[in-house]
Amino acid sequence: MSRSLKRVLLILAGLFIFGFAGLQLIKYNTKKHSPEEAFTHNAGNVNFEIYYNRPYKKDREIFGNLVPFGEVWRTGANEATTFTTDKDVMVDGTQLPAGTYTLWTIPNKDSWKVIFNNKMYDWGVSFNDGKATRDPQYDQLIVEVPVQPLLNVVEQFSIYFQNANGFTLMFLAWDQTAVAIPIKV
Repeated sequence: MSRSLKRVLLILAGLFIFGFAGLQLIKYNTKKHSPEEAFTHNAGNVNFEIYYNRPYKKDREIFGNLVPFGEVWRTGANEATTFTTDKDVMVDGTQLPAGTYTLWTIPNKDSWKVIFNNKMYDWGVSFNDGKATRDPQYDQLIVEVPVQPLLNVVEQFSIYFQNANGFTLMFLAWDQTAVAIPIKV
């Protein structure tokens, strides 16, 4: 192998290692501001799994500003939020087949559209324009639910479940806003 070819290969290997390390550093720095969370919730004979990243409010105006009204939001930070159900369920009266979905929302002042999308996305927004990467042709189900104003501030974006009267409610809460998505198991 010629000396110049060895040099080129060494430079390429160095660039690859430097690029990979740089991406890992960016990912680490991004995740420390919006830590990831994954959990499973059992509702009778159905298991739900959620994976999402939890941004903080940090004295910012969230809905209508950081998260604009009427625009698709990745429902968290960093990677697109995922929702998995191991059995078919009814979401607000409409069937959602068992599977894993990315969870998107379109917040508005009085109601939110909650979107269960079949496609898995590497990241929740485009690096070019910061817009959500959701492709509507993969939407499995869209429901609209009312906003529930909260008296207390939720500092860190949260997703949680409550079982009640044969339903499971999946809550999305941040700042002084919550929405509840009714799921019949």
